[in-house]
Amino acid sequence: MKIAIVTETFLPSTDGVVTRLTASIRYLMKEGHDVRVIAPDLGVYEFEGAKIDGVPARTLPFYRSKQFALPNSVVRKLLKAYDPDIVHVVNPAILGLSGVYYAEKLGYPMVASYHTNVATYLDYYHLSIFKGLIWWYFRKLHNKAALNLATSQTVQKELTKRGFHHVHVWQRGVDTDMFTPDKYDAEMRDRLSDGHPEKKLLLFVGRLAPEKEIEKIKSVLEESDEFVLAIVGDGPHRLALEKHFSGTNTFFTGYMHGEQLAKAYASSDVFVFPSTTETLGLVIMEAMASGLPLVAAKSGPTCEQVEDNYNGLLYDPENPADFTATVRQFEDETLRRRLAQSAHKEVSEMGWEGQSEQLLHFYQEVAGLEGNNEKAKLT
Repeated sequence: MKIAIVTETFLPSTDGVVTRLTASIRYLMKEGHDVRVIAPDLGVYEFEGAKIDGVPARTLPFYRSKQFALPNSVVRKLLKAYDPDIVHVVNPAILGLSGVYYAEKLGYPMVASYHTNVATYLDYYHLSIFKGLIWWYFRKLHNKAALNLATSQTVQKELTKRGFHHVHVWQRGVDTDMFTPDKYDAEMRDRLSDGHPEKKLLLFVGRLAPEKEIEKIKSVLEESDEFVLAIVGDGPHRLALEKHFSGTNTFFTGYMHGEQLAKAYASSDVFVFPSTTETLGLVIMEAMASGLPLVAAKSGPTCEQVEDNYNGLLYDPENPADFTATVRQFEDETLRRRLAQSAHKEVSEMGWEGQSEQLLHFYQEVAGLEGNNEKAKLT
Protein backbone atom coordinates (compact mmCIF):
# COMPACT_ATOMS: atom_id res chain seq x y z
CA MET A 1 0.00 0.00 0.00
CA LYS A 2 1.29 3.49 -0.88
CA ILE A 3 0.56 5.99 1.89
CA ALA A 4 1.09 9.75 1.58
CA ILE A 5 1.15 11.73 4.83
CA VAL A 6 0.81 15.51 4.56
CA THR A 7 1.61 17.11 7.89
CA GLU A 8 2.03 20.61 9.32
CA THR A 9 4.88 19.42 11.56
CA PHE A 10 7.53 16.71 11.35
CA LEU A 11 11.14 15.98 12.20
CA PRO A 12 13.31 17.46 13.54
CA SER A 13 10.43 19.02 15.50
CA THR A 14 9.45 16.95 18.52
CA ASP A 15 5.91 17.15 19.82
CA GLY A 16 3.06 14.74 20.41
CA VAL A 17 1.99 14.80 16.76
CA VAL A 18 5.49 13.99 15.49
CA THR A 19 5.95 11.25 18.09
CA ARG A 20 2.69 9.59 17.06
CA LEU A 21 3.50 9.89 13.36
CA THR A 22 7.01 8.48 13.62
CA ALA A 23 5.71 5.50 15.63
CA SER A 24 3.03 4.88 13.00
CA ILE A 25 5.43 5.21 10.08
CA ARG A 26 7.88 2.82 11.73
CA TYR A 27 5.08 0.24 12.06
CA LEU A 28 3.77 0.74 8.51
CA MET A 29 7.24 0.32 7.02
CA LYS A 30 7.81 -2.81 9.08
CA GLU A 31 4.56 -4.24 7.72
CA GLY A 32 5.80 -3.78 4.16
CA HIS A 33 3.96 -0.63 3.13
CA ASP A 34 5.47 2.36 1.35
CA VAL A 35 5.21 5.74 3.10
CA ARG A 36 5.90 9.21 1.73
CA VAL A 37 5.82 12.28 4.01
CA ILE A 38 5.12 15.80 2.73
CA ALA A 39 6.09 18.31 5.41
CA PRO A 40 7.73 21.71 5.99
CA ASP A 41 11.33 21.61 4.78
CA LEU A 42 13.37 21.56 7.99
CA GLY A 43 16.38 19.71 6.61
CA VAL A 44 15.32 16.10 7.24
CA TYR A 45 14.59 14.08 4.08
CA GLU A 46 14.33 10.49 5.28
CA PHE A 47 12.98 8.62 8.27
CA GLU A 48 13.75 4.91 8.59
CA GLY A 49 13.24 4.29 4.87
CA ALA A 50 10.34 6.70 4.37
CA LYS A 51 11.15 9.62 2.05
CA ILE A 52 10.33 13.12 3.30
CA ASP A 53 9.47 15.69 0.63
CA GLY A 54 10.12 19.17 2.03
CA VAL A 55 7.97 22.18 1.21
CA PRO A 56 9.62 25.61 1.69
CA ALA A 57 9.06 26.81 5.27
CA ARG A 58 9.28 30.12 7.11
CA THR A 59 8.45 31.66 10.45
CA LEU A 60 5.16 33.50 10.77
CA PRO A 61 4.54 36.75 12.69
CA PHE A 62 2.28 35.11 15.27
CA TYR A 63 4.68 32.23 16.07
CA ARG A 64 8.36 33.05 15.68
CA SER A 65 9.74 29.93 17.37
CA LYS A 66 8.60 27.51 14.67
CA GLN A 67 8.67 27.31 10.88
CA PHE A 68 5.54 26.61 8.84
CA ALA A 69 4.98 25.75 5.19
CA LEU A 70 2.36 27.83 3.42
CA PRO A 71 -0.12 26.36 0.91
CA ASN A 72 1.89 25.37 -2.14
CA SER A 73 1.09 23.84 -5.53
CA VAL A 74 4.17 21.64 -5.19
CA VAL A 75 1.94 19.36 -3.08
CA ARG A 76 -0.07 18.57 -6.21
CA LYS A 77 3.09 17.62 -8.12
CA LEU A 78 4.36 15.46 -5.27
CA LEU A 79 1.05 13.63 -4.82
CA LYS A 80 0.60 13.06 -8.55
CA ALA A 81 4.14 11.73 -8.96
CA TYR A 82 3.80 9.39 -5.98
CA ASP A 83 0.23 8.28 -6.85
CA PRO A 84 -0.73 7.01 -3.37
CA ASP A 85 -3.50 4.60 -2.40
CA ILE A 86 -4.41 6.85 0.54
CA VAL A 87 -3.63 10.41 1.68
CA HIS A 88 -3.53 11.22 5.40
CA VAL A 89 -3.63 14.96 6.14
CA VAL A 90 -2.46 15.57 9.70
CA ASN A 91 -3.86 18.62 11.51
CA PRO A 92 -4.88 20.38 8.27
CA ALA A 93 -4.50 24.15 8.65
CA ILE A 94 -1.85 25.79 6.45
CA LEU A 95 0.19 23.30 4.40
CA GLY A 96 -2.64 20.87 5.10
CA LEU A 97 -4.98 23.09 3.08
CA SER A 98 -2.98 22.08 -0.01
CA GLY A 99 -3.05 18.44 1.08
CA VAL A 100 -6.83 18.43 1.39
CA TYR A 101 -7.41 20.44 -1.81
CA TYR A 102 -5.15 18.42 -4.08
CA ALA A 103 -6.05 15.01 -2.63
CA GLU A 104 -9.68 15.82 -3.46
CA LYS A 105 -8.86 17.25 -6.91
CA LEU A 106 -6.73 14.24 -7.83
CA GLY A 107 -9.33 11.80 -6.53
CA TYR A 108 -7.28 10.11 -3.80
CA PRO A 109 -9.05 8.59 -0.78
CA MET A 110 -8.38 10.80 2.23
CA VAL A 111 -8.11 10.53 6.02
CA ALA A 112 -7.66 13.60 8.23
CA SER A 113 -6.68 13.74 11.90
CA TYR A 114 -7.37 16.48 14.45
CA HIS A 115 -4.71 17.08 17.11
CA THR A 116 -4.80 20.71 18.27
CA ASN A 117 -7.58 22.81 19.84
CA VAL A 118 -6.66 25.95 17.92
CA ALA A 119 -10.05 27.59 18.51
CA THR A 120 -9.65 27.21 22.27
CA TYR A 121 -6.10 28.58 22.12
CA LEU A 122 -7.44 31.86 20.74
CA ASP A 123 -8.75 32.71 24.21
CA TYR A 124 -5.15 32.93 25.43
CA TYR A 125 -4.13 35.31 22.64
CA HIS A 126 -7.09 37.71 22.99
CA LEU A 127 -8.48 36.54 19.64
CA SER A 128 -11.70 34.90 20.82
CA ILE A 129 -13.68 36.86 18.24
CA PHE A 130 -12.27 34.55 15.55
CA LYS A 131 -13.28 31.24 17.16
CA GLY A 132 -16.39 30.83 15.01
CA LEU A 133 -14.38 31.43 11.85
CA ILE A 134 -11.70 28.94 12.92
CA TRP A 135 -14.27 26.23 13.61
CA TRP A 136 -15.87 26.88 10.21
CA TYR A 137 -12.49 26.64 8.48
CA PHE A 138 -11.42 23.40 10.15
CA ARG A 139 -14.85 21.83 9.66
CA LYS A 140 -14.70 22.67 5.95
CA LEU A 141 -11.27 21.06 5.60
CA HIS A 142 -12.00 17.96 7.65
CA ASN A 143 -15.31 17.27 5.95
CA LYS A 144 -13.48 16.75 2.65
CA ALA A 145 -12.03 13.56 4.20
CA ALA A 146 -13.78 10.21 4.14
CA LEU A 147 -12.71 9.61 7.74
CA ASN A 148 -11.66 11.93 10.56
CA LEU A 149 -9.58 10.85 13.54
CA ALA A 150 -9.68 12.41 17.01
CA THR A 151 -7.24 11.53 19.80
CA SER A 152 -9.82 11.24 22.59
CA GLN A 153 -13.49 10.49 23.10
CA THR A 154 -14.03 14.01 24.41
CA VAL A 155 -12.64 15.57 21.23
CA GLN A 156 -14.63 13.12 19.11
CA LYS A 157 -17.84 14.30 20.78
CA GLU A 158 -16.84 17.96 20.41
CA LEU A 159 -16.07 17.61 16.70
CA THR A 160 -19.25 15.65 16.03
CA LYS A 161 -21.29 18.31 17.86
CA ARG A 162 -19.69 20.97 15.67
CA GLY A 163 -20.62 19.21 12.45
CA PHE A 164 -17.47 17.25 11.62
CA HIS A 165 -18.37 14.05 9.75
CA HIS A 166 -17.29 10.44 10.32
CA VAL A 167 -15.16 11.06 13.42
CA HIS A 168 -13.45 8.06 15.03
CA VAL A 169 -11.09 7.83 18.01
CA TRP A 170 -7.46 7.10 17.22
CA GLN A 171 -6.37 5.21 20.32
CA ARG A 172 -3.49 6.12 22.60
CA GLY A 173 0.07 4.83 22.55
CA VAL A 174 3.40 5.38 24.27
CA ASP A 175 6.94 4.04 23.94
CA THR A 176 7.20 1.82 27.02
CA ASP A 177 10.71 0.71 26.08
CA MET A 178 11.98 4.29 26.10
CA PHE A 179 9.96 5.61 29.05
CA THR A 180 10.41 3.49 32.16
CA PRO A 181 11.30 4.00 35.84
CA ASP A 182 14.55 2.15 35.11
CA LYS A 183 15.88 5.31 33.43
CA TYR A 184 16.36 7.00 36.82
CA ASP A 185 19.66 8.90 36.84
CA ALA A 186 21.11 10.60 39.93
CA GLU A 187 23.08 13.14 37.87
CA MET A 188 19.96 14.10 35.94
CA ARG A 189 18.02 14.55 39.18
CA ASP A 190 20.75 16.77 40.59
CA ARG A 191 20.69 18.87 37.42
CA LEU A 192 16.90 19.21 37.23
CA SER A 193 16.62 20.07 40.91
CA ASP A 194 19.42 22.65 40.51
CA GLY A 195 21.45 20.97 43.25
CA HIS A 196 18.55 20.15 45.59
CA PRO A 197 17.91 16.44 44.91
CA GLU A 198 16.51 15.93 48.42
CA LYS A 199 13.45 18.07 47.60
CA LYS A 200 10.39 16.80 45.74
CA LEU A 201 11.00 17.43 42.05
CA LEU A 202 8.03 18.65 40.02
CA LEU A 203 8.34 18.21 36.26
CA PHE A 204 6.63 19.91 33.34
CA VAL A 205 7.35 18.79 29.77
CA GLY A 206 5.91 20.49 26.72
CA ARG A 207 5.73 23.49 24.44
CA LEU A 208 6.11 26.73 26.35
CA ALA A 209 3.02 28.67 25.29
CA PRO A 210 0.34 30.68 27.13
CA GLU A 211 -2.36 28.02 26.72
CA LYS A 212 -0.30 25.56 28.77
CA GLU A 213 -1.02 27.66 31.92
CA ILE A 214 2.42 26.89 33.35
CA GLU A 215 2.31 30.04 35.48
CA LYS A 216 -0.01 28.25 37.91
CA ILE A 217 2.89 26.17 39.25
CA LYS A 218 4.63 29.19 40.78
CA SER A 219 2.19 29.37 43.70
CA VAL A 220 3.27 25.88 44.83
CA LEU A 221 6.89 26.98 45.07
CA GLU A 222 5.89 30.12 46.95
CA GLU A 223 3.77 28.28 49.50
CA SER A 224 5.97 25.25 50.14
CA ASP A 225 9.74 24.86 50.47
CA GLU A 226 9.49 21.11 49.85
CA PHE A 227 9.28 21.39 46.05
CA VAL A 228 11.53 22.38 43.16
CA LEU A 229 10.44 22.61 39.53
CA ALA A 230 12.03 21.60 36.21
CA ILE A 231 10.50 22.91 32.99
CA VAL A 232 11.52 20.88 29.93
CA GLY A 233 10.77 22.36 26.52
CA ASP A 234 10.83 25.59 24.62
CA GLY A 235 8.48 27.89 22.80
CA PRO A 236 7.29 31.45 22.28
CA HIS A 237 6.43 31.96 25.97
CA ARG A 238 9.81 30.99 27.42
CA LEU A 239 11.16 34.47 28.19
CA ALA A 240 7.90 35.46 29.88
CA LEU A 241 8.01 32.28 31.96
CA GLU A 242 11.63 32.77 32.98
CA LYS A 243 10.68 36.22 34.22
CA HIS A 244 7.57 34.90 35.97
CA PHE A 245 9.49 32.18 37.85
CA SER A 246 12.47 34.39 38.68
CA GLY A 247 13.46 33.98 42.34
CA THR A 248 11.88 30.53 42.68
CA ASN A 249 13.51 27.08 42.63
CA THR A 250 12.81 26.59 38.92
CA PHE A 251 15.20 25.19 36.31
CA PHE A 252 14.62 25.59 32.55
CA THR A 253 16.30 22.90 30.45
CA GLY A 254 15.19 23.78 26.91
CA TYR A 255 14.37 20.90 24.59
CA MET A 256 15.25 17.35 25.64
CA HIS A 257 14.82 14.25 23.50
CA GLY A 258 15.27 10.49 23.60
CA GLU A 259 17.33 9.07 26.45
CA GLN A 260 17.80 12.48 28.06
CA LEU A 261 14.05 13.07 28.18
CA ALA A 262 13.43 9.55 29.49
CA LYS A 263 15.95 10.17 32.27
CA ALA A 264 14.27 13.48 33.11
CA TYR A 265 10.92 11.79 33.60
CA ALA A 266 12.26 8.86 35.60
CA SER A 267 14.39 11.07 37.84
CA SER A 268 11.51 13.33 38.89
CA ASP A 269 8.81 12.85 41.53
CA VAL A 270 5.55 14.35 40.22
CA PHE A 271 4.42 15.39 36.75
CA VAL A 272 2.42 18.63 36.70
CA PHE A 273 0.11 19.35 33.78
CA PRO A 274 -1.95 22.51 34.35
CA SER A 275 -3.36 22.80 30.80
CA THR A 276 -7.10 22.54 30.17
CA THR A 277 -6.88 22.71 26.35
CA GLU A 278 -5.23 19.42 25.36
CA THR A 279 -6.72 16.98 22.85
CA LEU A 280 -4.68 14.13 24.34
CA GLY A 281 -1.52 15.06 26.22
CA LEU A 282 1.03 12.44 25.12
CA VAL A 283 3.35 13.67 27.86
CA ILE A 284 0.85 12.35 30.40
CA MET A 285 1.40 8.81 29.15
CA GLU A 286 5.16 9.25 28.94
CA ALA A 287 5.15 10.40 32.57
CA MET A 288 2.97 7.48 33.66
CA ALA A 289 5.16 4.98 31.81
CA SER A 290 8.12 6.51 33.67
CA GLY A 291 6.44 5.90 37.02
CA LEU A 292 5.31 9.44 37.80
CA PRO A 293 2.00 10.32 39.43
CA LEU A 294 0.29 13.34 37.93
CA VAL A 295 -1.49 16.53 38.82
CA ALA A 296 -3.81 17.51 35.98
CA ALA A 297 -6.97 19.51 35.35
CA LYS A 298 -10.43 18.01 35.40
CA SER A 299 -10.89 18.27 31.64
CA GLY A 300 -12.34 15.71 29.26
CA PRO A 301 -9.27 14.26 27.50
CA THR A 302 -7.21 14.30 30.72
CA CYS A 303 -9.92 12.47 32.67
CA GLU A 304 -9.77 9.70 30.07
CA GLN A 305 -6.19 9.06 31.20
CA VAL A 306 -5.95 10.17 34.83
CA GLU A 307 -8.15 8.63 37.53
CA ASP A 308 -8.28 10.81 40.61
CA ASN A 309 -6.50 9.31 43.61
CA TYR A 310 -5.50 6.22 41.62
CA ASN A 311 -2.74 7.23 39.17
CA GLY A 312 -2.78 10.96 39.88
CA LEU A 313 -4.72 13.83 41.37
CA LEU A 314 -7.16 16.05 39.47
CA TYR A 315 -7.62 19.70 40.32
CA ASP A 316 -10.63 21.94 39.70
CA PRO A 317 -9.58 24.55 37.08
CA GLU A 318 -12.49 26.77 38.16
CA ASN A 319 -11.01 27.13 41.66
CA PRO A 320 -7.81 29.26 41.54
CA ALA A 321 -6.47 27.81 44.80
CA ASP A 322 -7.14 24.17 44.01
CA PHE A 323 -4.07 23.54 41.85
CA THR A 324 -1.66 24.48 44.63
CA ALA A 325 -3.61 22.55 47.26
CA THR A 326 -3.69 19.48 45.01
CA VAL A 327 0.06 19.50 44.30
CA ARG A 328 0.84 19.95 47.98
CA GLN A 329 -0.87 16.66 48.77
CA PHE A 330 2.31 15.09 47.39
CA GLU A 331 4.16 16.29 50.45
CA ASP A 332 2.85 12.92 51.66
CA GLU A 333 5.44 10.47 50.29
CA THR A 334 3.21 7.46 50.95
CA LEU A 335 0.53 8.91 48.69
CA ARG A 336 3.10 9.76 46.01
CA ARG A 337 4.51 6.23 45.95
CA ARG A 338 1.06 4.61 45.81
CA LEU A 339 -0.07 6.74 42.88
CA ALA A 340 3.29 6.32 41.13
CA GLN A 341 2.94 2.53 41.17
CA SER A 342 -0.59 2.73 39.77
CA ALA A 343 0.46 5.19 37.06
CA HIS A 344 3.21 2.88 35.80
CA LYS A 345 0.97 -0.17 35.94
CA GLU A 346 -1.71 1.64 33.92
CA VAL A 347 0.40 2.00 30.75
CA SER A 348 3.30 -0.42 31.24
CA GLU A 349 2.10 -2.76 28.48
CA MET A 350 0.59 -0.21 26.10
CA GLY A 351 3.26 0.46 23.44
CA TRP A 352 2.61 1.96 20.02
CA GLU A 353 1.65 -1.11 17.99
CA GLY A 354 -2.06 -1.06 18.85
CA GLN A 355 -2.68 2.48 17.63
CA SER A 356 -0.54 1.92 14.53
CA GLU A 357 -2.39 -1.27 13.64
CA GLN A 358 -5.68 0.60 14.10
CA LEU A 359 -4.46 3.37 11.76
CA LEU A 360 -3.57 0.83 9.07
CA HIS A 361 -7.06 -0.64 9.43
CA PHE A 362 -8.55 2.83 8.84
CA TYR A 363 -6.34 3.34 5.78
CA GLN A 364 -7.38 0.01 4.29
CA GLU A 365 -11.03 0.72 4.94
CA VAL A 366 -10.98 4.15 3.29
CA ALA A 367 -8.84 2.94 0.36
CA GLY A 368 -11.20 0.02 -0.27
CA LEU A 369 -8.57 -2.56 0.68
CA GLU A 370 -10.23 -3.76 3.88
CA GLY A 371 -10.07 -7.50 4.33
CA ASN A 372 -7.44 -7.93 1.63
CA ASN A 373 -4.15 -7.61 3.47
CA GLU A 374 -2.03 -9.01 0.65
CA LYS A 375 -3.40 -6.41 -1.75
CA ALA A 376 -3.02 -3.77 0.93
CA LYS A 377 0.69 -4.47 1.20
CA LEU A 378 1.36 -4.03 -2.47
CA THR A 379 3.55 -1.02 -3.15
